Amino acid sequence: MCGIVGILAKGPVNQALYDGLIVLQHRGQDAAGIITSDGKRVYLRKDNGLVRDVFQASHMMALRGDMGIGHVRYPTAGCASSAEAQPFYVNSPFGLAIAHNGNLTNAAELRDELFREDQRHINTESDSEVLLNVFAHEMQKVGGVTLTPEHVFRAIAAVHRRVRGAYAAIIMISGFGIVAFRDPCGIRPLVYGRRDTDEGPEHMFASESVALDVLGYGLVRDVQAGEALFVDMAGHLSMRQCADNPRHAPCIFEHVYMARPDSIMDGISVYKARLRMGERLARKLLREWPDHDIDVIIPIPDTSRAAALEMAKELDVKYREGFIKNRYIGRTFIMPGQAQRHRSVRQKLNAIDLEFRGKNVMLVDDSIVRGTTSMQIIQMAREAGANKVYFASAAPPVRYPNVYGIDMPSARELIATGRTTEEVAVAIGADRVIYQDLEDLIEAAREGNPRITRFDTSCFDGVYVTGDVDKSYLEHVEHVRGDAAKCASPMNDLVSTELHTYY
Repeated sequence: MCGIVGILAKGPVNQALYDGLIVLQHRGQDAAGIITSDGKRVYLRKDNGLVRDVFQASHMMALRGDMGIGHVRYPTAGCASSAEAQPFYVNSPFGLAIAHNGNLTNAAELRDELFREDQRHINTESDSEVLLNVFAHEMQKVGGVTLTPEHVFRAIAAVHRRVRGAYAAIIMISGFGIVAFRDPCGIRPLVYGRRDTDEGPEHMFASESVALDVLGYGLVRDVQAGEALFVDMAGHLSMRQCADNPRHAPCIFEHVYMARPDSIMDGISVYKARLRMGERLARKLLREWPDHDIDVIIPIPDTSRAAALEMAKELDVKYREGFIKNRYIGRTFIMPGQAQRHRSVRQKLNAIDLEFRGKNVMLVDDSIVRGTTSMQIIQMAREAGANKVYFASAAPPVRYPNVYGIDMPSARELIATGRTTEEVAVAIGADRVIYQDLEDLIEAAREGNPRITRFDTSCFDGVYVTGDVDKSYLEHVEHVRGDAAKCASPMNDLVSTELHTYY
């Protein structure tokens, strides 16, 4: 999972891009990058680390221009190397840079095609560089000296025909403008915003609407599945549906965990969706366990707060904050190795003993993925004096790999795979576990936008919406993206990518 942002304004965009990435930092803490253009040259800075650490004052001053894109990354494959930090840049045609969120399911075949047929060299293991080079090749085929929106849309249509998988992307075309587009299923989120100034309209694209809010842009709408929006240097907006058969199926895990609660994506308020998850989970608990003995409901901060609050209301049980979070520790789920995830849990959370001692506690989390974090949190609750510890998941059991850009690469690493709910409870040390039903999760999200008829729920039901994922591909994903393939530390590669100026 990554965060992307793109801005075309009437003045310098360096600070706005930085601020946008800060707001999207929760989507990736491994690396960050910004590339800008003043119409003649492009200026790039990217490196491993948090946004605040990658960009110093000297870097910001050197990022000149009224147009640019930015990216925050967490790795789903191999080591966390600064060489694979985004944005990526190619100088032909025109000078193109990409910020991409998602995962291509046919990246290996495309990499081979690009080398043999398109005579393009891919320098990293990143599928984002593959996507950029596919677009660059198609632009060379359709474009001339003068670039028009028609050329861009024809190139995007060709990308859709060649590329499979999940991709929300923003591409900066030096001297011409910015194009933003989503895959034909719209799996990964992308929103468009605008603000009017005395000099004219300014345009912004981002993974989540919260980035628009912070920078004073009004949310206009989502980029639709298969659609492309192109803004030229004069600020004129053009749009076109570029996919032959778009079928909107956004990733439901965005609403479970990945997105900020103050975001609106695909017309759905993330916060309201999480409230509804808690409401439906409480109703299930009352059906299955009407004589429960829960004394207090405690969320696992931060993403489960809304669900836990509504669950407590429905059950007429006290809601309490029992864990204090160290906000200087990154999100455990997206740390790139089991050892590092394990080490970080007790650094991240500390229990308030008074809220646990002698009580039957229901802990509520957004999901249970590998189970390591849940196991340690339950142990912390017992050490704090809890009498019984129950555990509720606002999401159904995660039993299948996610191949669309979320770090769930191997079924063997998922604690619910091959286990019943009772067996999961034993494995994580809980007295009882309750999971959300998939139908209830879908309805909790869909209530915010009834026009969405399908979500990507592959990590829960094993149904992959792109229709091209088979056993051999899943085995390949496990080999290259499983914990065994991860580096011990995301900072093993300390070689920075300094600021570059491309002529």
